[in-house]
Amino acid sequence: MSPLEIAAVVFTLANVWLAVKQNIWTWPTGIASVILYGVVFYQSRFYSNAALQIVYLILSIHGWYEWLHGGVNHGELHVRKTTARQWIGCALSGIVLTAAIIGLLRWTSDEVFAFSDAFTTAFSLVGQWMMNEKLLENWLIWLMVDLIYVPMFLFGHRALTAALYALFCVLAIRGFVEWKRSLATSASV
Repeated sequence: MSPLEIAAVVFTLANVWLAVKQNIWTWPTGIASVILYGVVFYQSRFYSNAALQIVYLILSIHGWYEWLHGGVNHGELHVRKTTARQWIGCALSGIVLTAAIIGLLRWTSDEVFAFSDAFTTAFSLVGQWMMNEKLLENWLIWLMVDLIYVPMFLFGHRALTAALYALFCVLAIRGFVEWKRSLATSASV
């Protein structure tokens, strides 16, 4: 475990905890974590997850804006349920991205875990978009992805990161419960 990985873990844990709480500071801590993890993943030869951090940087800036100005009359965005149309779009996007990333990895790299790296990368993008839009079910996508990340990072000799993603499984469940409460509260107002 390097000091860089420890710092990445701390910032990422803060980022997810703040997202569970719907705290706007989730975005600046997220920006710090993606920069740190970009380097960690590149050093571990998880190339698509390293590249994913660049996309996360862009999505974090977008999410920060959406949470502040994406709601009614450019106000604060509130938690919403994912529509059937959004679910179909998310599923298709995840499948197509997974296939494209696998093809790219096999063509350009010595990727160790091509399918799991591609799948988690693709559905992490889906989950991040859903979080940016404050869709309740983003937490279900994150739970699925995190359950795959744990053994992938263990086999990749990133025990601290694997432990972090195991904790993320718990936080994803908590996030779902808290956001569901928030949705019920805003619906009753």
